[in-house]
Amino acid sequence: MIDVIVAGAAGKMGREVVRAVTAADGMRVAAAVDPGWSGRPVDDGAGGEVICQTDLHEAVAAHPAAVLVDFTHPDVVEANLRTALTAGVDCVVGTTGLPEETLSQLAASAPEGTCLFMAPNFAIGAVLMMRFATEAARFMPYVEIIELHHDKKVDAPSGTAMRTAGLIADARAEVPSTPGRETEIVEGARGGSVRDVTVHSVRLPGLVAHQEVLFGGQGQTLSIRHDSIDRTSFMPGVVLAVRAARARSGLVIGLESLMED
Repeated sequence: MIDVIVAGAAGKMGREVVRAVTAADGMRVAAAVDPGWSGRPVDDGAGGEVICQTDLHEAVAAHPAAVLVDFTHPDVVEANLRTALTAGVDCVVGTTGLPEETLSQLAASAPEGTCLFMAPNFAIGAVLMMRFATEAARFMPYVEIIELHHDKKVDAPSGTAMRTAGLIADARAEVPSTPGRETEIVEGARGGSVRDVTVHSVRLPGLVAHQEVLFGGQGQTLSIRHDSIDRTSFMPGVVLAVRAARARSGLVIGLESLMED
């Protein structure tokens, strides 16, 4: 039985994680941590409830063999990971915003055999979207990314867009010019640049998580798009990562590394 500590358990993603872990074979929610919901219940999706607690240190001390799943906030995730990793607790992280250098330092500070798994997106379809975009970039280097998320998302561009841009940059053999930047009437109208890949971020209520990678070539375009219309789309990937973290060590980035097994 895999014990799971859910950090951010009262949030929209955290509540889905509690339900997904409860429903999964061979794992259970050992502790739910959310200081803003302390002492209050979270529905486990199976007719029961899990009471949230305030202190992650106490949860880790009580369940040292657990796996921490963190969907919290960029302001607190680093401290959460440091608490868990120092105690040798494997971590599965969906909170974006930490630089890879920081993640590497955190993983290096953990006891040998401890895993820090981070994915910018846990949806299987999103991973496939990134894989297909990486392949297309080898042959169609002119590309822009449009990512769309709900209006409460705290980072822009999204972690998925950053990851996609990095994969495209590594895959394409040339960096073509980006027309229009020199004639912008409104600053930023042509989007931001991530490793010379143009990225546009849209934030609106009603959205969940969406990304389109748009390629252009002579007389043709290619659009690769993924849409998460419900947060349950991320849960199979979270459960997969929780199982895999127990058998890995060090820093592991991206769900694609698990899908190749």
